[in-house]
This record gives sequence, C-alpha cells and structure tokens, in this order.
Amino acid sequence: MIDSRVHVGDIDLDTPLLAAAGTFGSGFEFADIARLDAYGAVVAKSVSREPWTGRPAPRIAGTEVGMLNGIGIQNPGIAEWVASVAPRALQLDVPVWGSVVGRTPDEFAMVATAMEQAGVPVVEVNLSCPNLEDHAIIALDPTRSREVVEHVKAAVSIPVGAKLSPNASDIVAIAGAVVESGAGFLTLTNTVKGAAIDITSRRPVLTGTTGGYSGPALKPIALACVLEVHEAMPAVPIIGCGGVRVGRDVVEYLLAGASAVALGTIHFAEPKAATRILKEAHEVAERVGARSFSELTGGVQRW
Repeated sequence: MIDSRVHVGDIDLDTPLLAAAGTFGSGFEFADIARLDAYGAVVAKSVSREPWTGRPAPRIAGTEVGMLNGIGIQNPGIAEWVASVAPRALQLDVPVWGSVVGRTPDEFAMVATAMEQAGVPVVEVNLSCPNLEDHAIIALDPTRSREVVEHVKAAVSIPVGAKLSPNASDIVAIAGAVVESGAGFLTLTNTVKGAAIDITSRRPVLTGTTGGYSGPALKPIALACVLEVHEAMPAVPIIGCGGVRVGRDVVEYLLAGASAVALGTIHFAEPKAATRILKEAHEVAERVGARSFSELTGGVQRW
C-alpha cells in the first residue's frame, strides 16, 4: 500500500490532495457531501479586510473545456469570517488553511493576523486572482509580491505560502522574490486570464469581460510552471494546482516537483472527486513502482 503522507516544507499532510481556495467553500459546506479524509488540507476561500461584494452576474460560464469565472473574490470580510466561518471550519477533522487577499501589504498582513488569532494553522497569500476590479495581479510584479509576503511573514508566526499566477512572464523570478521574502511554500498556479463572447447577445459571457480560466486545459500551463520553478529552486515546496481530474494528473504534478496537489474546478462538476482521485493516484503510483507519494516528488527524468 502506498504511503499517502507528504510534507510541504514543515507542514505534514495525511494525503497529497488539497482543496484549492475558492472551489470548496471553507470545508464545512461539503462535509455532508464529500469525504474530507481524502484531503490533506482544505484551503478556504480568500478573505479581505472589508467585505467585498464581487462582480455582478453573470460571473461564471462554461466553455468547451473548463470554465471561466469572474467572481471577484466575494467574501464577508475578516471580522465576519472570524465570527461565523472560522468556528465551523476549524472544528473539522481536516486542517483548514486560510487564504488572504488585499489591496495593500498592510491589508494582507491584517487579515493574516486575524486568521492566526482565530486558530488557522497556515495562510496562503493570494497574489494572483485575475478578476479583481482594477485588473491588477500582484503576482506579475516581483517587487509588489515581495512586499506583500514580507508584511504577512512579519505579522504571523504560522507557515506562509504564496499563490502565483501562470500569467507571469517569468514565473521563476516571481517565485524567487516571494521565497526570499519568507514564503515557505508556493502554490502553482491560479487561473489564467481568459474570455468568451455570447454571439447572440454579442456580449462577453462575464460582466467583467475577462476572468479566470480553469479546467483540464490549464494543466499543461501550470505543470510547466512547476517544472520550471522546481528546476530553479529544488528545495522549495510546491503545491501543484490546475486541471487535475484523475489520479494520473496527481502523479504528474508530483514528478514535476510538487510536494502536494490541489483540486479546483473538478469540484464544480464532481464534489466527491477527491476520494476517486486519491484512489486512482494510489493505483498509478503503485503501477510505476513507488512506495510513497513523497518519493515521487521531482522524479521527472530530463531528456
């Protein structure tokens, strides 16, 4: 039997699967639907300092393969999150990590501090959402990314990771900047910028015109980011994320250099997918001769 336990730096996980932020609520919403023990951790939906209403509908649309979303990180703000969401999320049997977002480094740090005080064990800094109102993706700028992570790292004592964007022209440079400023792990990646048009109305399918594209077609893009960053910084823990739908995808991400793998869009079509995908990943790992998932990390053989 394959040993399911993996390590993301100093963080121990019972399985290599995570639920990606924004796709699985805060975990408790799915507790009566899915088996949470298939996940090593659940990353809760991103939270800001003040409530964000997000974009008006329509803000989600299917595509030929995958989906577009322009939700705009709707959330209740950190005070309400701590009061009403954290008590329910943090009583689950699976670790629930926080995801922080903001418009300034101080806002990111304030939210992270409140999450730590509420009992959140890990925070992921969301630098990479492509559908905010000002269209500004912090993860495209190494200086801004470094500044945000520095502020968060200085504000909390729990592990801090950074979620980066596949839209970056040099993902290795951005990764290096946030690692130098204190990020203990990287999540590679978020959605890629995309759009679609309704030819009948002649309008974009999202009110914000563009949004984040996700689904199976994102996997080769995100996988390339994992390969490039791991080759440049092999000691840095990576969570691979993008287009995972079967167990083979998990093993591919591990071989590319990921220590763990997040599921995202698959939850919209198949809320119970993690149990199936974990079983399939075990079968694939056994077939390729592995004794544990962790030994697969970085096992790709270069030409």
